Order: sequence, then C-alpha cells, then structure tokens
Amino acid sequence: MATKISTKNGNETVLRTENLNVYYGKFLALQNVWLDIPKNQVTAFIGPSGCGKSTLLRCYNRLNDLIESFRAEGQIYFYDKNLYASDIDPVEVRRRIGMVFQRPNPFPKSIKENITFGAKVNGYKGNMDELVEQSLRKAALWDEVKDKLNQSGLSLSGGQQQRLCIARAIAIQPEIILMDEPCSALDPISTLRVEELIHELKEQYTILIVTHNMQQAARVSDKTAFFNVRTTETGSRNGYLVEYEKTATIFNNPQQQDTRDYISGRFG
Repeated sequence: MATKISTKNGNETVLRTENLNVYYGKFLALQNVWLDIPKNQVTAFIGPSGCGKSTLLRCYNRLNDLIESFRAEGQIYFYDKNLYASDIDPVEVRRRIGMVFQRPNPFPKSIKENITFGAKVNGYKGNMDELVEQSLRKAALWDEVKDKLNQSGLSLSGGQQQRLCIARAIAIQPEIILMDEPCSALDPISTLRVEELIHELKEQYTILIVTHNMQQAARVSDKTAFFNVRTTETGSRNGYLVEYEKTATIFNNPQQQDTRDYISGRFG
C-alpha cells in the first residue's frame, strides 16, 4: 500500500518533486524544482518557451528516458515510490501515468482498436466492448462515434481525434493524465469541449496540463506553476520554477514580480 502524503491544505499529494535538475548532455534545462501535485485536481504549467514545462511533464512518466542525452538529478515520488529508482519499470510508470500530446495522434487503426490496443498490450482481461464504451463515454465521444467504431480514427475531426486520444489514455486505467498543450492545434469549439472534459475527468484522475494559453490555465486549473528562464554567465538559458500556488492567487495576487510581468503580458 502506498504511503499517503498530504499537502498543507490537506489534499493528498500524488507526485512530489524534490530538488530536480534536468540535463541534456551538459546543458541544464531545468534547475532545482520542488513541487507537490495534489490528487484529483488540475495543475497547470505556464511560462515562456524554453522554460522546461514540457520537460518536467515528461519526467513524470519517464518519456525523457527515450532521449539519449537526458539525465535527471533529484527525486520524483509517485506516492512513496521514487520513479527513478533502479527497480522501477518505466513501462508500468507510463501505464499509471498516461499522456496526451500536443497534436492529436490516433493510431492508423479503427476507433475501437485505438482504445483496445494499449489495454491488450497491458494484459487487460476484462470485457473489451465495455472498456471501449466506458473510455469513450468518459472522453465525451461515445455518442458521436458509437455507430462507426470500425472506421479509422483518422477519419474523425481534429477535436474528436484529441478526445479519442484522451479515451485511449483512459483505457489503460491510469491514475494521472499528463496533457502537453492538448488544445493548441484545435479550433475554439473543440478547445471548449476538451476543457469541459478536463473538469469532468478530475473527479477520477489527477491532471497536469502544459499550456501557453493563460486564459485556459485560469479556466481549467486548480493550481498553477509559473516557470521562467534565466540566462547564465555562459549564455545558456536554464528553466526554473518561479511560483506555485492556487490558480486564483497566481492570476489575481502573484507574489513574484516575474509572475506579475508574465501574467500582464510584459513578456513571454
């Protein structure tokens, strides 16, 4: 049984980041991050390009491991388990911490096979038809595709494809869903549907979202982390965490001048 860690306001912490430094070769991409992610809430990462938002997101499900030059120092705990301990299986991490990418990327398979593929790989023994329906319902897509499950996922609109990718992530029964700018390639109506979906999903999942859209962060998140970039004496640009608080505080009463400047549009 995983040990429960509580935040100051009593919410259970599902991810704890302690003194994290991320390198690509000798380049320090992200420096000295301390961050607790509360369970069943939406946490948004905002900040200018190159500040390490997506790098941190991919640390949580160890996708950065696929980059040869990647190296992490510090600890990331999923409950009481260090995600970078030698006995941790990255494949199991990615099952429990799912990912939705910037651009919809359905498999070139049927809608149904998009949902069942990951479940089969992970040894799911339940009723596949029920899993397909439940996953698509949770992604608010079932009513739109229930009569064409054998059609290609690529035949759907962009917004539907992104919700299909969310359903695909849900199907492997994760505890956390990471979203890396999930609406940046979508039209406003599709963006609204995904945002509404995020609100619904946090009842069952912990959600982390990277976004360049500050209005979106304000709409969908409970907590917001603002990252920035500092230029060192050698000219390299290192990302770091400036401020992390309740979203209302970040947008209405930030404590750091850099946060105030970014929120007001003075840079970024």
